Amino acid sequence: MTTYNVAISLGKNVSPLTRAQLATNYTAKASSNEGLASSQGNKEFDNPSLLISNVGKSYQLHETSLNVLNGINLEIKPGEFLSIVGASGCGKSTLLRLIAGLDTSYSGSIDYQGKPITGTDLSRGIVFQEHRLFPWLTVEENIALAFSATNIAKEERKLRVEKQISIVGLNGFEKAYPHQISGGMSQRVAIARALVLKPKLLLLDEPFGALDALTRLKLQQELQRLWEHEGLTTILVTHDVEEAVFLADRIVVMESHPGRIKRIVPVPLARPRDRSSALFQRIKADVMADFAMVEVE
Repeated sequence: MTTYNVAISLGKNVSPLTRAQLATNYTAKASSNEGLASSQGNKEFDNPSLLISNVGKSYQLHETSLNVLNGINLEIKPGEFLSIVGASGCGKSTLLRLIAGLDTSYSGSIDYQGKPITGTDLSRGIVFQEHRLFPWLTVEENIALAFSATNIAKEERKLRVEKQISIVGLNGFEKAYPHQISGGMSQRVAIARALVLKPKLLLLDEPFGALDALTRLKLQQELQRLWEHEGLTTILVTHDVEEAVFLADRIVVMESHPGRIKRIVPVPLARPRDRSSALFQRIKADVMADFAMVEVE
């Protein structure tokens, strides 16, 4: 079971809201501030970039069928930032692997840009919790490794690697090896490696989970900047509710046994977001109430 060690302080002037009031406030806020949750470069929200229809996934455990996902239905618009939260074992990472095409054994359908996902594709990039850098390769070599299955010209590869190193703020560390840089910098290399192929969909599986709190906050801000800069459709799997509220346009709350969507919470907050604002804290408290960590009276 996942525990969220976060103190919730709504301030003296903020009265507690019921779930119904919270939902009403979210809807009203979204209506009066339409477009605030998207960046200036992400305005094409008409057609779905990703359509997940009645997806189910089971594993065979000895002679028993283990139902991991059941009845997953989700529509994600181009340029949207979606966060998925839920307790360990609810199938968050499994769902991300299906979207990435790393696992094609499931029921239902997953369509990306109007076509069924039948395997991995360079238009979909993924970043895992572990940076998975090769210790014998430098920063630039680790990023350039993404081109190994492409026929992109050598000069174009070099230009793209240089650009991504600059975008993630690693100038001066091109020749450094993984053991010579911090964990946060290593994760930036992993993100740059995912972005260097210019994907349209970025999948993030707990990318900051192993980092210290301060580095995590810094990289959350960095990820927000990259999302706005690149205009990517982004799906983030996380256990950190505050991280989800800080980054996402919508939060998918999942429950377990089998993994399914409990509800979807909109986050109608302008960017950059103020973590101390009353509405930010109310949304966070409401989502955390799903995990019995905070009571919303």
